[in-house]
Amino acid sequence: MTKTISALRTAALTGALSLAFLAAPAWAQDAVGGHTVTLGLGAQAFSKYPGADSYSIYPMPIFGFRRQGAPMPFSAQDEGIGIGFLGQDSRFNLGPSVALRSKREQDDVGAPVGDVGFTIEAGGFVELYPIRNLRLRGELRQGIGGHRGLVGDLGADIVIRDADSYIFSVGPRARWGDSDFNRAYFGVTPAAAAASTLPVFTPRSGFYAIGAMAGLTTRFGRNWGMRSYLGYDHLVRDAGASPIVRNLGSRDQFSGGAGLFFEFNIGGHRR
Repeated sequence: MTKTISALRTAALTGALSLAFLAAPAWAQDAVGGHTVTLGLGAQAFSKYPGADSYSIYPMPIFGFRRQGAPMPFSAQDEGIGIGFLGQDSRFNLGPSVALRSKREQDDVGAPVGDVGFTIEAGGFVELYPIRNLRLRGELRQGIGGHRGLVGDLGADIVIRDADSYIFSVGPRARWGDSDFNRAYFGVTPAAAAASTLPVFTPRSGFYAIGAMAGLTTRFGRNWGMRSYLGYDHLVRDAGASPIVRNLGSRDQFSGGAGLFFEFNIGGHRR
């Protein structure tokens, strides 16, 4: 995400958390028929762009909204922001999904390969729980601005939980990009090759990374909790063979973060 968007989201969450803490004694009381709101903030680190060997620290917003009394819903940190049409309790769900991808500047690459602007990726997701502790999820999103490509993510998560005390998840990932996406991040045009020591490279559409993601959400008490995650992607096929990655970056992409959250109830009536 851009610095401006990061600053705005951080300021908004900080203000919301401040209001929540000031009003916590009233909101934390038992009520029925209302909803539980989760607000939190942390820090996370991941590569500056796909294929980079350098990392940046970004805000890690935490937000949730569910029926009061419903268990904490599971979500993975690397999935898009989505709303399921069929409700959180459904074993099968689908709905819209949005993700943000930060700008890549050629100064960060170290070669005149051009910038890739900040991108909003909009699309949808489908997920299925074939058994209670296994979630399968797929997303397909179109880039708006920036890379303007079509991207997809496939994931499977083993989900282990103890009521609302903790949720632990771990599972594999596969990431796909069309030719527009892969050329934006991994390609070298003739003009870029002429202005650098890199050879011309034109990647095709296909899977560009495989990896894994693990997450842990744990409660400290009635209202407080922490969320953390670790992720790893390994660039493969044309992405892994890109001279940008091999000469100036890394095929190994790590990510991780942690943050605190606070929960309170709104609406409903007190017992």
